[in-house]
Amino acid sequence: MTTRGRILSGILATVGVALLGLGFALSYEAECGPPPPAAAAGPGSMQAVTYRCYGSPDMLGLARVVKPAAADNEVLVKVHAAGVNPLDWHYLRGEPYLMRLSSGLGKPSDTRLGVDFAGTVEAVGKQVTQFKPGDAVFGGAAGAFGEYVTVREDRAIVAKPANVSFEQAAAVPIAAITALQALRDKGELQAGQKVLINGASGGVGTFAVQIAKILGAEVTGVASTRNQSLMKSLGADRVIDYTQQDFTREEVEYDLIIDNVGSHSLLAYRRVLKPDGIVVLVGSTSKGVWFGPLKQPLTALAINPFVSQRYVNLLADLSPADLNVLRGWLASGKLTALIDRRYTLAEVPAAVTYIESGRARGKVVITIQGRSATALATGVRVDGSR
Repeated sequence: MTTRGRILSGILATVGVALLGLGFALSYEAECGPPPPAAAAGPGSMQAVTYRCYGSPDMLGLARVVKPAAADNEVLVKVHAAGVNPLDWHYLRGEPYLMRLSSGLGKPSDTRLGVDFAGTVEAVGKQVTQFKPGDAVFGGAAGAFGEYVTVREDRAIVAKPANVSFEQAAAVPIAAITALQALRDKGELQAGQKVLINGASGGVGTFAVQIAKILGAEVTGVASTRNQSLMKSLGADRVIDYTQQDFTREEVEYDLIIDNVGSHSLLAYRRVLKPDGIVVLVGSTSKGVWFGPLKQPLTALAINPFVSQRYVNLLADLSPADLNVLRGWLASGKLTALIDRRYTLAEVPAAVTYIESGRARGKVVITIQGRSATALATGVRVDGSR
C-alpha cells in the first residue's frame, strides 16, 4: 500500500471509530435511579411534571419541586394552562438520538417538560418594565407542565387578549408560530397564491389554514374523512380527503405546499408544484431512533441543487414579535385555537400519549389552575362551538 493509501485508510478508520463512539454516546441510556427527595410543601415549592430518564410517557410523574424565582430581568408566571406539542414526546423519548446533543447524553439535562403556557404574572424582577403582577400573559418557556415558570422579559412572553381564554392562549405559541413562519417566511406566501396544507387538521395545520386565509391565499386542506367539515369551517377553499384521493395525482399546481406529516416523497410533490414553487417541511409522522422525521429534511438538502423548486426545512423561532402578530389576530377574532381535549396536570402522561398517536384534531391543553380539567369531546373548541 502506498503512503497516500495508508494515510487515507488511517483517516477513514479514525472517522469510523469517531462515528461509532458518537453513536454509542447518543444511544446510551443511564439507569433510572431513585427520584430525588421532594421539596418541602409550602410557598417555596410547587407541583410539576418531571422525568429523570428517556422513555415512554410512563416515565412522567407529578412531583413537588422548588418554586422558581424571577431574576432581575425575568417574569414569574403562575401557569393556568399549557399546550402539548409533538416536541414534548420527542424530548421525552430523546428521539431521534441526534437531539440528545442538546437535551442531554444518557439522561435528560432538564427534567421539566412542556413549553407553551398561559397564566398570570406572579412577580417581576427589578429590571422588568413591560409587565406587572396580575397581568394575563402567554408564550413559551421550559417547564410549562408545572404551576410556575420564569421567562425573560424580552423573550417569548406577551399580553393575553382579554377575549381569549387561558386554554386558547396556551394552545397558540409553538403551533401557530410554526404555521406563520412556514407560510410567511419560508414559503414567501403572497395574496392570491395557491397553497396546499398537508396534515391540515393537526395543531400546526389548523392554524396554517386560518393564517393562509388571513394572508390572502387560496387554501387547499388535506385531511381525513371525519375532518372535511372542520376544514371548511376554518376557511379552506378546497378540501381533499386523503383516504379517497392522492393529491399528488391532481392536475392542479400549487405555489406552496406546507407538509406537516411527510406522507409522500419529495419527488411526488414535484408533480403538483409550480416550476418555481416551494415545499416547506414542517413535520413528519415517521418514527425512528436515528433519523425518523429527519429523513425528509436530509433528502431535501440532497435534491435541492438539482431541481428548480425549493424544499425548505423549518425550525420555528418563538419570537416575541411573531407572538404579538398572533395576539393581534386572536384579539380581532381572525384566528382561533381549535382544542381537541383538555387534561389535568396529573394526566400529562395520557396527554403526551394522545399527541404521540397523531390522532389529535387541533390542539391538546393541560389545565393547571382554575376550573376542573376533563377531556373534551373531539372537535369542540374552548368556547363550545364546533
